[in-house]
Amino acid sequence: MKKKTAVSLIALAMLGCMGTGVYAGTNLQQIKAYLNPGLKFKVDGVPAQLTNEKGAVVSPITYNNTTYLPIRAVSGLLGVTVNYEASTGTVHLGEQLEGISIADGFDSQYRTQDPGKTVYKDKDYKDVFFNASEGNRSGSFMLYPNKKYQKLYLQVAAIGKDIEKFTIKDSDADTELRQVNVAVADGLVTVEVDISGVSSLYIYGDVKDGSSMFIPLTTSYYK
Repeated sequence: MKKKTAVSLIALAMLGCMGTGVYAGTNLQQIKAYLNPGLKFKVDGVPAQLTNEKGAVVSPITYNNTTYLPIRAVSGLLGVTVNYEASTGTVHLGEQLEGISIADGFDSQYRTQDPGKTVYKDKDYKDVFFNASEGNRSGSFMLYPNKKYQKLYLQVAAIGKDIEKFTIKDSDADTELRQVNVAVADGLVTVEVDISGVSSLYIYGDVKDGSSMFIPLTTSYYK
């Protein structure tokens, strides 16, 4: 199913399963509706079931001959991220317009703001992951998008020697999401990854002796 179609379907869904903050609004109207547990679903021809974030089965409701679906359950089936902005009463579907830097909450012994290490090709990125250890090794770190974002745009550069098998994995599912080779000649590469529904990411690459891995945290972001 195309993403545009998925977003259209979700846009028609009710705000069920969005969390208690949704129900604090002032525009709610009381209605008499009916749970409709007998309704069955298929996604791309495959039987599917609506569930909430905890995995419990949820049912659509029927009101005035129209059936409404829990938006978070539908987004999970179709792989489209959904977030609720309580301050503006806005539901965000899919990729966000503004990127969110991965620097917030980033934790690694190789994180540095040392000006002697944050400059790449005459540009100072201020805050970076810079693995310049000796020997052959796996340069690695974790990220925690917590199912809040649709995409990850991760920038990486190889310094000295190429980085082979630079890999981004869904840590919980132990599933490879993207793997690329990063050549020194490529400069700063942007790796785009679909991370809808992903809670934690394990990122690693084969770094050879005499090579460094450079990842700017300020220009790598979620959307």
